[in-house]
Amino acid sequence: MKLTRVTLSILTLIAANQAFAAVETELGTLNADFRLRYESVDQDNALKDASALTLRSLGNFKTKTFAGVSAFIELENTLAVIDDYNNGIGDGTEYSVVADPESTEIDQLYLAYNTEQFSAKLGRQVITLDNHRFVGHVGWRQDKQTFDAFSARYEKDAINASYAYINKRNRIFADEKDLDSKDHLFNASLKTDFGKLIAYGYLLEVDNNTDNSLDTYGVRLVGKKNVAELPVSYSAEYAIQSNDSGANSYDTQYLLLESGVTYRDITYKLGYESLGSDKGEQAFQTPLATLHKFNGWADQFLATPAAGLQDLYASLSGNAFSGKWSLVYHTYSADESLAGDDDLGSEFDVVYSKSFNKQYSLGVKYAAYMAGDEAFAKVDTNKLWVWVGAKF
Repeated sequence: MKLTRVTLSILTLIAANQAFAAVETELGTLNADFRLRYESVDQDNALKDASALTLRSLGNFKTKTFAGVSAFIELENTLAVIDDYNNGIGDGTEYSVVADPESTEIDQLYLAYNTEQFSAKLGRQVITLDNHRFVGHVGWRQDKQTFDAFSARYEKDAINASYAYINKRNRIFADEKDLDSKDHLFNASLKTDFGKLIAYGYLLEVDNNTDNSLDTYGVRLVGKKNVAELPVSYSAEYAIQSNDSGANSYDTQYLLLESGVTYRDITYKLGYESLGSDKGEQAFQTPLATLHKFNGWADQFLATPAAGLQDLYASLSGNAFSGKWSLVYHTYSADESLAGDDDLGSEFDVVYSKSFNKQYSLGVKYAAYMAGDEAFAKVDTNKLWVWVGAKF
């Protein structure tokens, strides 16, 4: 029955894409996007191993621009073909978590205004800033993160400045865990000879009649130079964060240092990221981030442990068989030890992906997390993903 629904879902969007093709030149552009993905999770605990086969179907339409104004709508559906997993909203709790619940929703719906230097959007939209460490779309999950917001951007020469006000966070768990909010996002950058210099302030607050403001201010530098005829990349970032929520108030810091070099078509990177702790009681958090991108793909640190997190990592990446591959190794430790314990484990990640004619794609990805000290209540975790995608 569910395989029939998969087929109907694909055929419906393909048919819609073909139907609108005739009016694209008059009204705008229609696109369809499908991703069929298998994910398994094996953890060294009492939970059953999870198996999930999900299909994400997405269709969107963007009107032509009239006097600088355009409109955009995007519909998204996630269907579980194999549902032996905890979907994060109360189903399958005897299994490990795969955060892809079934859902059908309006993913984006906004009006946009654009000039040569200024742009603005009003409505449900994707907002990403810099490398997604603080604000991202969580596009790895089948139901990506969007925001009900007003956003604006000004760009001229070397200067880029943006602001967004968010009054609802549409998170990755369908409508079940969306949050009303009062978030202000400020970000500005300046291109210089030594790289892009970025300053930001993210003032977050869940709108639930409690005092829970989470304010983060930071600076970031990213650049690339040729050294001895080799391309060398570098990033440095520092931020401070304060949480004002009564008994749970805290102040902490964030630090990132990363450098990479490409030699004979292989890129080597070494990095260090620290999400600080305040006396081992509260730690630096990034609730709007594309969290899967950071601190290992096994997703063991989606919320920073109260003791904080220090992540020392190294990676290799390159091209093979017309596709892309990457190997990453992480070693984790606490920023504030707990009674002498500070080992938060280690992780090995590997991925290979390939695209065909910019329309079809496939990939395989694996993450193996090895737990550290028992005081942190982590367990060995293995995750495997296999996927295929198509765009029309």
